[in-house]
Amino acid sequence: MADSLTPPAAKPGWRFPATFWFANAAELLERAAYYGMFITLARYLNQEIGFSDVEVGWLIAGFTFILYFLPTLMGILADKIGFRAALMAAFTLLAAGYALLGSFQLKATAVISLVLIMTGGAIVKPVISGTAAKCSDAANRARAMSIFYMVVNIGSFSGKGLAAELNLRLGLRYINFYAAGMALAALLLVSLLYRNVDTAGMGKTVGQALRGLLKVILNFRYLSLLLIVAGFWAIQGQLYASMPTYVERMLGTGYRPEWLANINPAVVVLLVVPITHLARRLRPESSIGIALLIIPFTALIIALTPMFTQLAGGPLDLKVVSLHPLILTLVIGIALQGLAECFLSPRFYEYTSKQAPPGEVGLYMGYQSLTTCFAWLFGFILSGYLLKGFCPDPRTLSAADYAQWQAALAGQGEMPAAYAHAHYLWYAFAAVGFGAFLALLVFRFLTAWIDERRAQSGRLPS
Repeated sequence: MADSLTPPAAKPGWRFPATFWFANAAELLERAAYYGMFITLARYLNQEIGFSDVEVGWLIAGFTFILYFLPTLMGILADKIGFRAALMAAFTLLAAGYALLGSFQLKATAVISLVLIMTGGAIVKPVISGTAAKCSDAANRARAMSIFYMVVNIGSFSGKGLAAELNLRLGLRYINFYAAGMALAALLLVSLLYRNVDTAGMGKTVGQALRGLLKVILNFRYLSLLLIVAGFWAIQGQLYASMPTYVERMLGTGYRPEWLANINPAVVVLLVVPITHLARRLRPESSIGIALLIIPFTALIIALTPMFTQLAGGPLDLKVVSLHPLILTLVIGIALQGLAECFLSPRFYEYTSKQAPPGEVGLYMGYQSLTTCFAWLFGFILSGYLLKGFCPDPRTLSAADYAQWQAALAGQGEMPAAYAHAHYLWYAFAAVGFGAFLALLVFRFLTAWIDERRAQSGRLPS
């Protein structure tokens, strides 16, 4: 029989059952494995497996789409078979997928590996977040989710940092073996220490669970907010889709894009708990609105790099270090992304968990991943075409342009014409962010109007 794990707290606090902390420890290991692999995945598929930019965009778009779509179904499976059994299956699949990805550098095995990884990852997502929700009550839900999200970002930071060092010393391939080891460690932890949460929702028929899923999908207000928030994640996803490749093609391999990407989780780890506390009186939709207002400026700042470079007249002398303007704009933009996430993610998890009827927390926590599912499907495909059009693979250049590109990286002349408008990539994503913010304003206006009309007629808002 499962343990009774929901604390009887009547007021906000920071004490949670042991299973809550074990689940977060497993999440930390899983995220360290995943982000270590994912920050280098596009370059690995392009440079060592042989896929083109557009092929990489479509392949990772499909990978992330299914990875973030499957939790809607895996939440059903987890509720049915139990969270512990689901986690053990997930970490077994992840370890096998990572090991296979590093063992054979072939296009076919790469695809098979990604299938295993996305299946295992899709099981983990609703189970860990569902555990956090079930191990807290209404008074502590926001705090539980802020801890959970802080742990996610600690894993993200450590995983990308280790990936940078492994890439420097051993090469991209060995990052996959490291990820397999982390998945095995998480499997051992779950086997020995994790205990099931309550049994509500287990033992359902598939038909009952799918009818519940249909009920969620038909929640038009919630579905609309999911699609709007996807604009945020389409931009945040460029930390993995565009930024590492963009940095290497514009500046060479002397910079470590993994550490640049780590600015995001570092900011989140430092600020997510205090910001969640300070913003606790805001409605979730208002906190999400702050995030959507910030996010387009994170891409716009990077897009303005040529203007800053012209004003600076070259690398910036900061006394301690000479810094290229592109690195400075990336640091500022990525830090702002982290700040925006602090306003968005914990409150969005909270909003999602409160939509869940009894016994369907796993289902709803899986469903919230659809916002990233649609965002990264769109964002990675668009990234592939934008890279091809404005910041192409140097191997596709003519011999003369390739020589000019190499000379430019060595500081001996201008980049070839193929890279003259590379920064347009970031203007495209800034436009996506501004569109999402405007859509949220329309959403808030229409839902307020609908609620007012329903109140006047004596009906409760949905």
